[in-house]
Amino acid sequence: MEKINGYAREEAEELVRYISEGKSAGKTLTSLFSDYGRQHGRASGSVRNYYYKLLKTQEARPILEGRHLCAEKITPFTREETQTMLARILAEKNKGYSVRRSIANVCGGDEKLMLRYQNKYRNMLKKQPDEVRAVAEKLGLSAQIFVRPVKTPLERRVEAEINALYDRLALGLREENARLRETVRRLSEENDCLRRTSRVGRAMQSAEKGSARASVRPARPRA
Repeated sequence: MEKINGYAREEAEELVRYISEGKSAGKTLTSLFSDYGRQHGRASGSVRNYYYKLLKTQEARPILEGRHLCAEKITPFTREETQTMLARILAEKNKGYSVRRSIANVCGGDEKLMLRYQNKYRNMLKKQPDEVRAVAEKLGLSAQIFVRPVKTPLERRVEAEINALYDRLALGLREENARLRETVRRLSEENDCLRRTSRVGRAMQSAEKGSARASVRPARPRA
């Protein structure tokens, strides 16, 4: 079976089609990565990384042709943003939350920000662990927050179910917010239409009154 960067060619084509159609429908890349990953049992970060790598792959040119897909501009982290992010995530970790839940709590459900923080945090744990530990020590946090606890199969299953429930709730809130935004947009358009109609009506009434006054104006007597 032919593969492109580890994905079967058919799945790579499906992903490209999914992203292209989703962007045409006005969806964000972040939501598309998340939704695609959920449907195919892949982490949204993994889908994101694969997508960006695919855009740079020569052998993927045929399946990308005509799709008008491109990489979004990546905003680098500032030193201040990095320190703030680490402090907030580590503070949540110190409460006993997983990395994933800690980042979700910090980002307040903002998927784009969650993905940004998750990639940065995991990358720093791997390549800059001393800097992460320095922030933890500065905050007076226990080194135990970096120790991954050994979980029983039951604990892992319960955690997975809780995470799945959290994702469903977050998805429901995003969809409800999208519906509310669409309702507000539609009502605003209807309100604008009513205002224009009202202005036209008032103008017509004014013109009719002026015409009526002119028609009943008494004629001046001849000298």
